[in-house]
Amino acid sequence: MSRPTGRPSAAAPAPRAATPATALRAPAPGWAIEADVVVVGSGVAGLTVALRCAAAGARVTVVTKARLDDGSTRWAQGGIAAALGEGDTPEQHLDDTLVAGAGLCDERAVRTLVTEGPDAVRRLIATGARFDADDDTGEILLTREGGHHRRRIAHAGGDATGAEISRALVEAVRAAGIDTVENALVLDLLKDGAGRTAGVTLHVMGEGRRDGVGAVRAGAVVLATGGMGQIFSATTNPAVSTGDGVALALRAGAEVSDLEFVQFHPTVLWLGPEAEGQQPLVSEAVRGEGAHLVDADGVRFMRGQHELAELAPRDIVAKGIMRRMRERGAEHMYLDARHFGAEMWERRFPTILAACRTHGIDPVTEPIPVAPAAHYASGGVRTDLRGRTTVPGLYACGEVACTGVHGANRLASNSLLEGLVFAERIAEDITEGIAEGVTEDITEGIAAGAGPAGAAGRTEGPGERTGPSDPDATDTPGALGAPAGAPLLASEARYEIQHIMTHGAGVLRSAESLARAADRLDRVHDDAAAQLRRDGKTAEPGVETWEATNLHLVARVLVAAALRREETRGCHWREDRPERDDAVWRRHLLVTLRADGALDVRSTDSEAFPPPTTPRAETESRP
Repeated sequence: MSRPTGRPSAAAPAPRAATPATALRAPAPGWAIEADVVVVGSGVAGLTVALRCAAAGARVTVVTKARLDDGSTRWAQGGIAAALGEGDTPEQHLDDTLVAGAGLCDERAVRTLVTEGPDAVRRLIATGARFDADDDTGEILLTREGGHHRRRIAHAGGDATGAEISRALVEAVRAAGIDTVENALVLDLLKDGAGRTAGVTLHVMGEGRRDGVGAVRAGAVVLATGGMGQIFSATTNPAVSTGDGVALALRAGAEVSDLEFVQFHPTVLWLGPEAEGQQPLVSEAVRGEGAHLVDADGVRFMRGQHELAELAPRDIVAKGIMRRMRERGAEHMYLDARHFGAEMWERRFPTILAACRTHGIDPVTEPIPVAPAAHYASGGVRTDLRGRTTVPGLYACGEVACTGVHGANRLASNSLLEGLVFAERIAEDITEGIAEGVTEDITEGIAAGAGPAGAAGRTEGPGERTGPSDPDATDTPGALGAPAGAPLLASEARYEIQHIMTHGAGVLRSAESLARAADRLDRVHDDAAAQLRRDGKTAEPGVETWEATNLHLVARVLVAAALRREETRGCHWREDRPERDDAVWRRHLLVTLRADGALDVRSTDSEAFPPPTTPRAETESRP
């Protein structure tokens, strides 16, 4: 199997082809509903899009994998970054973000984030979010986190910022009467005859008026599905973070970018060498308030490694911890915040205090054992400054998206702000399209059964119908119904994929480890494909097999990009290529999925993204 090496080329296919890339194998939809906009995800990004579109008069349906209040946002501890404090400016926020991004941020995207961010936060407050404030003045309390030179992190409930933002947005969505479909795994994108977005297929877990596989027909689809941390054995991400949005976008023909840049949070509670699944996060804000990273002898090893010591950008702190662990032959380091005292711990970090004590550690009296774990995908589905992907009518926002804001390493607490700012921009673009008649024309065509997304069925009420889809559409990628082609992976493959990725593409990577990971991922697929050819059998369609198949696709893309990028930059650490190489690698890798299942990996000409090819091109697309 050949592996790409050397200088990135304008177009270089991945080294291996797979079986035909089609929609996930699934039963034909038994029900369908119609909307102007379907939002997939219920975090800050998804719910903000939904609220803004609904306020403009659009028919919105929100699809979420768990319950409405179980989005990834609620796990965010530290806060949301914005230039709200006295003496702080968007320009200073921009500078910190560009430094953290290690030369790969798109400056126009960052400038959009930091200039529109403060007002977006104020609108969030107007929606009902309550941030911690001074008892006397009422001013928002701000803290500091890694990579920030100023206190600019607004927080709520001490260390429960995400939970408060989620509460406010969920209440607003329910008050607005927005249609929601909970406990639903999105499967694939629907397209009309012209190749434009026409909705999604999904599987609802449980029984009710909408259960099993169905479809939401809409001219605009917004992916806000969160992250992909479950491709690793240990992560701060919840169990539902299986890369579903990225996998859907790839199968739909969209470009993804920067997937090699997975941020490993430096301070995750270490629960032992065999710990797997979602691990407790110890927020960067703990270090922002003065906690120290130390080794077993109490030495503050980050001193001298960076001017900000423990508050250096996350990639630098994670590398510092890993280096010290290697030097000492240790499995973890420590975060020492005993000097906070019980009152500060209970007031400022009640969630972290409770999590530590649940696992037998009392931060008031002892240092906290910590080690890096997978935390955030800096890359994702590539978009322009209005959230538009390379597939007409498909948008992406939040962690699933790659806006160019984060570059090679996300600045702490920029994630909630990115979701908020770009969600508002997406809503504006969609509602402008509805006003111009673009989206309305599409949904009318869908309702009439035009193109491969059309379906026969009887109307069950306003905007809803049940009945089988068009059987002639089942072999069309992006059409309704079960495809013929690639196999589904057994649910057990999830754990094998996690093991492969943890050992081959984790914090420390090399050409050897990545090539080994690529080969093992190939074998996982090849075994399933061989069974399909031999016996005509594949894993039964279901949530666990769909998730495993999505994880496998996302893992393949990550490994292909990490193998191609022959340097160390940001949160991509190649042991065999320890230096940053701006002359060759200050550029992005764009990945698409070919019809035969192979990956096309090509590079941009610079750190700026070329504009996605989308309808109604406008002046804010990247040059």
